[in-house]
Amino acid sequence: MPTDGYRVLVDRVWPRGRSKEALALDEWMKELAPSTELRKWFGHDPGRFDEFRSRYRRELGRAPARSLLAELAARAAHETVTLVYGAKDEEHNQAVVLAEALEEQIRDHAAHP
Repeated sequence: MPTDGYRVLVDRVWPRGRSKEALALDEWMKELAPSTELRKWFGHDPGRFDEFRSRYRRELGRAPARSLLAELAARAAHETVTLVYGAKDEEHNQAVVLAEALEEQIRDHAAHP
């Protein structure tokens, strides 16, 4: 995984059946993950994804997630950052939403340094 750059687990709970060695993480940002309430409400139901995205984006705007997001965006602007998650659905999960938020922060920072 040398090309993965900085690997960050963005789940609140450890992915079932995965060892620390197998994930090869640089950091675990639990506080950047969706709240337990939101995660349970979503339940990885693709039909709830749009609402999940809206709710999660609101959570990302509050402390401590807001500062962690800014920290991760600053890193991602200069090096490869890989968001690690345990969900099986690659299109409907928090890492998708988080990647969108990171890209927006990087663009906004570049436009208004």
